[in-house]
Amino acid sequence: MTESEIPRITRPPVVVLGVQPGDPPYRLVEVAGELAGKAHSVLDVIEIARSVGLDDVDLDDPDVVRWVGGDKFTWTSWWPYHPPPHEEAGEGHEKRRRGRRGRQERPESPEGREGPEAREGRGPDETHG
Repeated sequence: MTESEIPRITRPPVVVLGVQPGDPPYRLVEVAGELAGKAHSVLDVIEIARSVGLDDVDLDDPDVVRWVGGDKFTWTSWWPYHPPPHEEAGEGHEKRRRGRRGRQERPESPEGREGPEAREGRGPDETHG
C-alpha cells in the first residue's frame, strides 16, 4: 500500500464537548485543539468560531464540527435526575421517591398498586378476603 492509498484521518477544527453541569448547563468548545470558550447554545458555538477567525461554520458538517456527547440540540444533562425546587420545598410537602429521568416509582405496598376501580365498592371495614 502506498502513502496515497492510506485513508486520511483529520480532526475537525471545532470540537464541542459534552454537557457540563451548571446553572445553566454549558458545553466547552475547542478550536484547533485549544480550549476556546464555553457555549450555552449553538449561537455561542458560532460566536466562538468567529472570534478565532472561522466564519460561516456549518454546524452539520462533520468535517468542520465534531459534537461529543450529543448533537447541536443537546444542551441539558438528563442524568442524574435533579428534582425541581418545588419538590424539594421544606415542611408540609411530601417528598416523592424518583427513579431515572424523574419518573415516580411505584409504591411498595399492595394497597398502593390497586387502581381506583379495584378500591371502589369496598367499605372501610372490608378486607381483601
